[in-house]
Amino acid sequence: MIGAQNDQTIAKENRMSATDKDPSWLAAVDMGSNSFHLAIARVEFGELRTLVSVSDKVQLAAGLDVDGNLSIEAMDRGLECLERYVVRLAAVPPENIRIVATNALRQANNAQQFVKEANRLLPTPIEIIAGREEARLIYQGVAHTSASNQRRLVIDIGGGSTEVIIGTDFTPSLFESTQIGCITFTTDFFADGRIRKSQFKKAISKAQSELAAIVPTYKKLGWESAVGSSGTVKAIRQMAEDLQLIDPLGPLTLEALNTLIKRLMSYKHIDEIELINVKASRRSLLPAGLAILSALFECFDLKELSYCDGALREGVLHELLGRNHDQDIRLDSANSMIARYNLDSDHAHEVMQTSIMLFDQIKKAAGFKAIHRIRLKLASLLHEVGLSVSHSSYHKHSSYLIEHGDIDGFSQIEKAYVSRLARNHRRKLSDSDLADTLALGGQDLVRLCLLLRISVVLNHSRSLNRPDIELTISGKELNRWRIKVDGTQADYPLLEADLAHEARYFAQWQHKLVSVFTTPASAEVNS
Repeated sequence: MIGAQNDQTIAKENRMSATDKDPSWLAAVDMGSNSFHLAIARVEFGELRTLVSVSDKVQLAAGLDVDGNLSIEAMDRGLECLERYVVRLAAVPPENIRIVATNALRQANNAQQFVKEANRLLPTPIEIIAGREEARLIYQGVAHTSASNQRRLVIDIGGGSTEVIIGTDFTPSLFESTQIGCITFTTDFFADGRIRKSQFKKAISKAQSELAAIVPTYKKLGWESAVGSSGTVKAIRQMAEDLQLIDPLGPLTLEALNTLIKRLMSYKHIDEIELINVKASRRSLLPAGLAILSALFECFDLKELSYCDGALREGVLHELLGRNHDQDIRLDSANSMIARYNLDSDHAHEVMQTSIMLFDQIKKAAGFKAIHRIRLKLASLLHEVGLSVSHSSYHKHSSYLIEHGDIDGFSQIEKAYVSRLARNHRRKLSDSDLADTLALGGQDLVRLCLLLRISVVLNHSRSLNRPDIELTISGKELNRWRIKVDGTQADYPLLEADLAHEARYFAQWQHKLVSVFTTPASAEVNS
């Protein structure tokens, strides 16, 4: 929990206006299936110094019913926790806050109902991240808080899923998320609180079955050391230390784990458990946690497992730090896709540079934010990725690959935005496309789609002989767009034709596009 001195610092920051907030402050909220975590840090000499670290048992996953819907009670617990976090987040610039949600909201059919309510409270929208993205961020958290040049196996047992990663330094080589969680296993095998050997064995068998698909690949790559992160591993390792089964601050050994399991089996009900430093909230999850960890030890032939405090929230913080210092994994991922699919990298970057030039020309009038800029960049780079499938309707293939692919650094909402931009970057714009675009991102996303279309048109010839362009937008609804071309129609006949054609598409979305060439004899192209 936060100390008194930091409490005073936060209170002081909360009284500041938005313009007075310190841009060196970063914050991450990890909305886990078992616990919610808040971390606030300050950047000092390029490094992060943690000011706030708060955890609350919310147990969203426990609120999932048989139909996969979150209960009202679970959603209320989550909202109450987020209300408390909002007070502390008031000290941080909104653009320096990232809020991620994991397995419980990935699985919940009514996740958007909760997200909609929560976003009304929060200074920045919730991102529901995919399982592999969660695993990648967990590894970053471990790598940045526990330096090692060894190839490591990293294990994180959560409330709804377990992530398993192999990596070296700051680079993960293999990372997967499995449907194994201490809350879901508690519900499936220990719901009545009774501790039975038969159920414990079933839990281990279920976990082993889930892990079976990834074990051979992981063993083939291999690792030199193993480390666990997050609450379950921490609690079990601490119990082993308290019972003097392992050395202080030492790794959890297989022998100590088996001793803890035997101790657990001596109880008939979770209420009887009398182990040092086991909180009531953790006690109910202990049988499931031990079963899952036992399965992991057996599947990966582990003899010992060290512990690291770094986890998802630390990974999010360090990635935020990287984004603020022009080290954005999302751009790296986009460039990797360009290389993987053997696309025209020079053209993709030309389109990106053009789109950002136009973006900067109208960002004040349009009210664009930094998040719009990065999403336009990503869409500009990836708009042709569908060519790897087919040239025909490639914009639709691009949209599908982006939305359904595992792309490092992309949240689900980010993939949806970039996918929509790619979908609308060419060909006709229908009423249904407009409705879908407005539903996803409002007029901001509509304008980004139109910006990308113009950028693609300006680079249609794939020639560096492109004129200087000035874009302005006006009108009550900002739906009148004017392009001033530094050149004559004779100089750029293909561009003149393309802009005239594009004006007709703009009209389908109730926007007017006017192009003006600098020669006095030129005529405006209206539609």
